[in-house]
Amino acid sequence: MKINILDYAMERILSMVCSNEKWKPVVYLLKSLNEIGRNSKIHNKKILVVIRGLENWGHLLKRAKFKFEV
Repeated sequence: MKINILDYAMERILSMVCSNEKWKPVVYLLKSLNEIGRNSKIHNKKILVVIRGLENWGHLLKRAKFKFEV
């Protein structure tokens, strides 16, 4: 049986490109899912991860001096 992390938790990494053109992690989000979240369809879980990331990091992204993409 293959276990998918999205069956139990959501995780997201906010990264940025540094002057050496390499991606570096800035902050990390890991949150367990409740029963409703665990029973959601996979596309809903993926959207939920994006929403939670924006909720947690919105204050950082609002002050960003450079263009970013989600």
